Amino acid sequence: MKQNQLLNKSSPLAEIREVGKVNSIRKFIVEARGLPSCFNGQILHFEKGGMGLVMGFKEDSVQILVLNTTVPIRLDDEVHNKGQSLYLPVGKSFSGRVINSLCEPLDNLGPIEEDEIAPVFRDAPQLMDRIPVYETMETGTVMLDALIPIAKGQRELLLGDRLTGKTTVCIDAILNQKDKDVICIYCCIGKPHSSLLKILRLLQDKGVMPYTIVVNAVASASVGEQYLAPYTASMMGEYFMYRGRNVLIVFDDLTRHAWTYRQISLLLERPPGREAYPGDIFYIHSQLIERAASLKPESGGGSMTFLPIVEVLQGDITGYIPTNLISMTDGQVYFDTALFYKGFKPAIDFGLSVSRIGSKGQWPAMKELSGTLRLDYIKYQELLKMTRLKTISLSKEAELTLKRGEVITQLIVQEKNNPVSIEKQVLFLYALKLRVLDELASDEIKEFKENFPTLVQQQDPQIFIELRKTKTLSVSIKEKLNKLLKEYFKKTV
Repeated sequence: MKQNQLLNKSSPLAEIREVGKVNSIRKFIVEARGLPSCFNGQILHFEKGGMGLVMGFKEDSVQILVLNTTVPIRLDDEVHNKGQSLYLPVGKSFSGRVINSLCEPLDNLGPIEEDEIAPVFRDAPQLMDRIPVYETMETGTVMLDALIPIAKGQRELLLGDRLTGKTTVCIDAILNQKDKDVICIYCCIGKPHSSLLKILRLLQDKGVMPYTIVVNAVASASVGEQYLAPYTASMMGEYFMYRGRNVLIVFDDLTRHAWTYRQISLLLERPPGREAYPGDIFYIHSQLIERAASLKPESGGGSMTFLPIVEVLQGDITGYIPTNLISMTDGQVYFDTALFYKGFKPAIDFGLSVSRIGSKGQWPAMKELSGTLRLDYIKYQELLKMTRLKTISLSKEAELTLKRGEVITQLIVQEKNNPVSIEKQVLFLYALKLRVLDELASDEIKEFKENFPTLVQQQDPQIFIELRKTKTLSVSIKEKLNKLLKEYFKKTV
């Protein structure tokens, strides 16, 4: 008996593993032989450190994507199969941190305490676990909240040429979640490190890092980490969603993610299809996008909203990746280069932008005030194109349309990193509906946007409280606003 106890104390725990050997190495793709029990998506460990993800098979070998390239891999190195799928740590302590795709900290703030480990590749919530979207995701961008509303649990694609403000709108949405109990995750894929540093500095300066997680897979990261990044971000968001929290995830951007997967597939010797992308690129992105949801209370009650970004070339939205993502999201916001260079920012083209389900979660007050706003603005844009010919005489009705279009433009244009609360947006749109701004010059409208909310806050702050609580424009609120509008314009006359 004593002898058995002694053996149990001194003997290490037995570990069952399958051992193979590296057969060939092509950049970040390794082939190994002697691993007959592997399955797709499994994690393998190299003898000198590092991990690999099983991506495919040949007759007598396994194709492995190297996830971290810090440790060199040589021919005939051992590869260990412990029968594990890819699980990574998650937890509340990740809020406010910068991590890589393997959930390792990159911000020099020490280790992160995990609550549990979770599967990176997880099935999307079942239909029976979901509920229709019912609550607005407040982005702080007037054009979106008023005209292309986004609901919590929605997937809204942002696409356009380089440097047209797509990332700025997403970062503004993160800034606008301050004090709204929303966990934000910014997933940076394949962008320059300098771009990420600017974003990090902005998030820190604005004080929003406590509720934000940054997944860093910049261009200098390994191809494996860039491929894994959006799935890691989704896994992190699901931890909070299944605990009743609302989550906003920005994927910046999925064009570079598609480029990464194209590199991987070509090295795996898979046949290229349209634009040299493999045939399963649609599945790669759809299994990611479908994980956004609004859950019913019995399933957790949280929501996860996706804002994927896609870069197009010279305004061509008919490319393979953009059309794929348009087909699997709940709407798209198109950023036009010509509008951007005219100074119309955010440079959103309302003719090509749509939100298919977002209006279901829109505030009733906002829905009431923005009913014909989109149509009025599109009419203004069409009339403006015609007047540039200078060969037609304008009727009085056309002149009024142009003037009103200019007023709408001044109200919806806003500077970057300056999100506007929905309460303030309601004030602006109510004044627009009453047509009290139609005779004002551009500078006067800018002053109105700055000064009128301040006047309301000073004279009757209960208006903001009631708007936030009821989300409707009651008769009493309208009467109070009418009185304050008269007072404002008396002071400015």
